[in-house]
Amino acid sequence: MSRPTVYVGMSADLVHPGHINILEQAAGLGEVTVGLLTDRAIASYKRLPYMTFDQRKRVIESLEHVHEVIEQDSLDYVPNLERLQPDYVVHGDDWRSGVQQTTRERVIEALDRWGGQLVEVPYTKGISSSQLNAALRQVGTTPDVRTARLRRLLDSKPIVRLMEAHSALAGLIIENTELEGDDGAKVEFDGMWSSSLTDSLVRGKPDIEAVDLSARLQTVNDIFETTTKPLVFDGDTGGQPEHFTFTVRSLERLGASAVIIEDKEGLKRNSLLGTDVAQTQSSIEDFSTRIAVGKQAQITDTFMVIARIESLPLGKDVDDAVRRAEAYIEAGADAIMIHSRAKEPDDVFAFCERAQSFPKPVPIVAVPTSYSQVSERELAAHGVDMVIYANHMLRAAYPQMVKTARSILEHGRALEIEPELASIKDALALVPETAG
Repeated sequence: MSRPTVYVGMSADLVHPGHINILEQAAGLGEVTVGLLTDRAIASYKRLPYMTFDQRKRVIESLEHVHEVIEQDSLDYVPNLERLQPDYVVHGDDWRSGVQQTTRERVIEALDRWGGQLVEVPYTKGISSSQLNAALRQVGTTPDVRTARLRRLLDSKPIVRLMEAHSALAGLIIENTELEGDDGAKVEFDGMWSSSLTDSLVRGKPDIEAVDLSARLQTVNDIFETTTKPLVFDGDTGGQPEHFTFTVRSLERLGASAVIIEDKEGLKRNSLLGTDVAQTQSSIEDFSTRIAVGKQAQITDTFMVIARIESLPLGKDVDDAVRRAEAYIEAGADAIMIHSRAKEPDDVFAFCERAQSFPKPVPIVAVPTSYSQVSERELAAHGVDMVIYANHMLRAAYPQMVKTARSILEHGRALEIEPELASIKDALALVPETAG
């Protein structure tokens, strides 16, 4: 007589006694199949797991109570349950509220159709994956893990959300700021953008590649000392091929996930200045060579070289942008950033529609600085895979600093501005080592 079948859904990023307790009780009921949530399933409601799916699968397969491990590609158990029709589903009782409450209700409805039973194991107090992951973030991460994270995010999320970080403090804010969405899922920034514009402004210099690479890499290193999320580096034009080779290898060594370079020549000027400032776009051949040099220089297979197309800011049409994108992808570009200074996203959306038919599709990156009314949901619906908020942290700091300086000058004291400032205690609390 065959044993009853038992289904256990798990993320299992960091296996702890709570997981073992559930598996032991499941094994007491019958033969255990673990539905291991994919990165995509986990990223739909909380932070991407530290370990990849294959790494997590290997760990769970090695446990004595597990008969088989299969993929569960969404938070919804029902597709796997309908295929397997298990006698039991075993889960911790902590899913009766929050983002998984609806999932639980659907499990019960499915089990009722063939007489299956839900068994809920009391939550193991004092330990959880979320707590362990929080502790892990304080310990930090390694360059290879951080570098690979961006590709995992692009494979797992409808749209990847990056915020500009010009300092370690900005990085800490990005690392720790999260909200709970209407559906109970966590909403957070997936990574950081190291902008040449804000790196220049914070030093009081013009955005013309006046800040040397060593100084910019030091800022990245400072950010990496206090954060774990991936970072994309603004590489401006990439410079001479020999310089770009050095840039790529330096970024990989630090743990950056990608570099974005733009197809312009000569002294770099900010794209949002418009066509009144003389700027020359690279030839397709020259920029393709620059991309190929970067790809040849990289050591890992997870680092990304992303091509930024300047056709639209320079007054050219979508056809020109499409021609360039196809050539840059052929040269090895891992993704395409389509830039625009227009107030409406029409040309960006038109490009995205054409991109769906590229011979070799790659992720599309947008920077909605000028068309800020467009939501991430709209961008994703049109085929954008990554959105960069390219300068907002520094732009937010600037007016408040000016207001503070003016208030102190006006009143001859700081009392009037104090209600608008963070307390010293709150400011220090951002850094775990000084939180009291």
